[in-house]
Amino acid sequence: MLHLYWGDGKGKTTAAMGLALRALGHGRKVVVVQFLKDGTSGEIEPLRHMGAVIYACPNAKFTWLMNEEEKAAARHNGTAALRQALEQPWDLLVLDEACAAYENDLVDPKLLRKAATCAETGSEVVLTGRHPADWMQDAADYSTEMRACQHPYTRGVPAREGVEY
Repeated sequence: MLHLYWGDGKGKTTAAMGLALRALGHGRKVVVVQFLKDGTSGEIEPLRHMGAVIYACPNAKFTWLMNEEEKAAARHNGTAALRQALEQPWDLLVLDEACAAYENDLVDPKLLRKAATCAETGSEVVLTGRHPADWMQDAADYSTEMRACQHPYTRGVPAREGVEY
């Protein structure tokens, strides 16, 4: 099954990592690729400790702040991480920020589509991000939109360590 957690609201990664935690609790093999994230968010170490294989990309920077050299490095790192992840045995593959990686050409698009099609063979694949491509929406078995109705950020309250990141 292909899961898609998308939108401008909080909770996309949280939902994906919750699913990873549940899978690990049932003895499933979990692989996570975090595009545009450096692997330091609070859920990563506990997931590793429980047996998840994590691939993070060292270029943790907003795409609009990247120059062309940084984008090329991000594409190289993201594609390499995804390639390595697909070589691992897994029951659940989480591709965190896959929508942004695809939208900004920071991952090989054919390889990302190949990863998504693994959901057709009985494996679970999760894609997260703000703006999914049409093909992601069309292929999704589960599509959950996270919509921001209210958020402290709009009142100037910064993200809190251990809660929002």
